Amino acid sequence: MDPSTYTDPELTYQDRLVINAIVKQPSSYDKTSAQPLDELSTEETVQKLHNLNDPSHVEFDPTVSQFWETPLLRAKLPAPIQKYLLTPYINWAKGIVRFQTDVVMVTHLILYFTTIVPSAAFLYYRFSYLHGVLHWLMSGFYCGAYTLMKHQHIHMNGVLTSKLYLLDTLFPYLLDPMHGHTWNSYYYHHIKHHHVEGNGGGDLSSTMYYDRDSIPDFLTYVGRFLFFIWLELPMYFSRKGQFKYAAKCAFWEVGNYVALYMLYNYVNTRATTFVFILPLTVMRLGLMVGNWAQHAFVDPADPDSDYLSSITLIDVPSNRYSFNDGYHTSHHLNPRRHWRDHPVAFLMQKDRYAKEDALVFRNIDYIFITVNLLRKNYEYLAKCLIPIGDQVNWTMEERVEMLRRRTRKIPKESSKKTE
Repeated sequence: MDPSTYTDPELTYQDRLVINAIVKQPSSYDKTSAQPLDELSTEETVQKLHNLNDPSHVEFDPTVSQFWETPLLRAKLPAPIQKYLLTPYINWAKGIVRFQTDVVMVTHLILYFTTIVPSAAFLYYRFSYLHGVLHWLMSGFYCGAYTLMKHQHIHMNGVLTSKLYLLDTLFPYLLDPMHGHTWNSYYYHHIKHHHVEGNGGGDLSSTMYYDRDSIPDFLTYVGRFLFFIWLELPMYFSRKGQFKYAAKCAFWEVGNYVALYMLYNYVNTRATTFVFILPLTVMRLGLMVGNWAQHAFVDPADPDSDYLSSITLIDVPSNRYSFNDGYHTSHHLNPRRHWRDHPVAFLMQKDRYAKEDALVFRNIDYIFITVNLLRKNYEYLAKCLIPIGDQVNWTMEERVEMLRRRTRKIPKESSKKTE
């Protein structure tokens, strides 16, 4: 497979529309898909994407499952199942989600409350190592999608309608620790800290001061977060004079650890290890691997530019299974942008992306960007790059050199955002 030309048939319909609009290719869709692509201009593609997100339009297409497009479900499921199960479910779920596109959020909540929650309860009731390992694997399978659902939750003030405010507010306190998150820490770190600092000098998870292709620097970066973020984040808020945030994030982080300590020592050591401690360790590692890749390519000419410090992925895992997480530049440009709006926002601004020399990749996800960086495999990364603007005329060697230059450690005095 040549990553510079291959179009994965697993791409979402929206991603295939975007690819079609920015990459000239003779064929760009899976012939078995329920949504073949017509030849559309950029303007027509933008309108199509708007229509898919507009509940009042005949082409409106809510997301029901991350695994199957809704038109595919309607095309493949037997008529009785569609009539008596799928359609009533969609209509019911649209009435209880904050945005009608987000039926999938209800799907996820049902999945978690019928699988991982009873599984965890049974481990505390009757533990076995086989069950414990299978439960941990299940939480690992869920954690990426859950985290990005949680990401939507904290950015958009919830995922359910206001009439379900209590449920919308409380479910993270049960589900977060089972997926490796401590109570409210993601909110304070991501919303009140990371998006304020934007990977700049004051960002505790900034990649700027590390060589992003260095294994020792990567281990230092991960280790600092794993062992010291519980202390550094409250200290950050204290330095900013935001003592309320400092107290709250310290209370919830330390409170979560106290709860784990009590469960480990006085309830069930083995169940606590598999239900909470192992997912926490994996999640903290995963968050840093992902953030390392999301902000690996920082242009020293303007490290505070969202276009030049983050990237865009048109990719299967990032976008199909993780709520368009690949559109990271779009997210930093507008943190309140709904996840379904990222493809159309990117396409509407593609000329600005090109002018700003932004980076767009295909056929590679964040974890493999990190892996290839640590292997210094810039040639492969350059093949995954979708050249836009002036990049179209660059040789492969020039692309490799540009990527290598943008992973170099930036001296602290070069950043406008200092601690």
